[in-house]
Amino acid sequence: MKSRTNKRRYTVIGIILTALMLFPVYWMLNVSLTPQQNMRKDPPDLLPLHPTFEGYRAVLHDQLPYLGTSLLIGLGTVVLTLLLAAPAGYSLAKLRPRGGGSLGMALLIAQMIPGIVMAMGFYGIFLDLGLLGSWWGLIIADSTIAVPFGVMIFTAFMSGIPGELIAASRIDGAGTFRTFWSVVLPVSRNALVTVSLFSFLWAWSDFVFANTLDGGGDLRPITLGIYKYIGNNNQEWNAIMATAVVASVPAAVLLVLAQRYVAAGVTAGAVKD
Repeated sequence: MKSRTNKRRYTVIGIILTALMLFPVYWMLNVSLTPQQNMRKDPPDLLPLHPTFEGYRAVLHDQLPYLGTSLLIGLGTVVLTLLLAAPAGYSLAKLRPRGGGSLGMALLIAQMIPGIVMAMGFYGIFLDLGLLGSWWGLIIADSTIAVPFGVMIFTAFMSGIPGELIAASRIDGAGTFRTFWSVVLPVSRNALVTVSLFSFLWAWSDFVFANTLDGGGDLRPITLGIYKYIGNNNQEWNAIMATAVVASVPAAVLLVLAQRYVAAGVTAGAVKD
């Protein structure tokens, strides 16, 4: 009886905490449906009593190019991150190169560098190379955040792959690359999904690199597209929140679809047999 009471108490506490954490999401949706003339209403409506879809019409009219650019940058970041992080993780986990420990420490330190510091460094480099405002320049910049994380995830996951499996492939005549491509990658699905998801989300939500390296180009991500509705004397809050809602949908869908693989990928290497 006491155990059942405790479970109910924990369930209630969990529901309350979840509601508190999700309230900003609900308020974003509520404001996106609120007419512009009611934005400064005091007290504000807790429910959209007179909903309007003007904000969403503005998103469809103005923000689709920005969403397309964010999608392009996100997918490009995923591809570049996987191309660099997967082989590096395999090398550190199974090939044991000289200086691998120092490289792992360097990757850990790279994770601690503030994004704004890296952004300023990239600004100087991109200014000299003429890359400011380019979408592939943002892919390179965003990948510098994702690659160290990806290498650590792949290293932890691939360290748990049985050595007998790799030895068997070599006995069958497979070289290092063929073993990596045909044996290691297929069994590293959870790590691939985890690194891909986090790389995409970092690129999709990036503002620091996008704002610093923008340079006035035509291809701007959605995080800068929101600025279209913010002026010195006017803020279109329903359009801003509608854009935020629409921009949150891809991330939410990916998290729901990939949560099982992410849980396995992130905890890989935490327990050794």
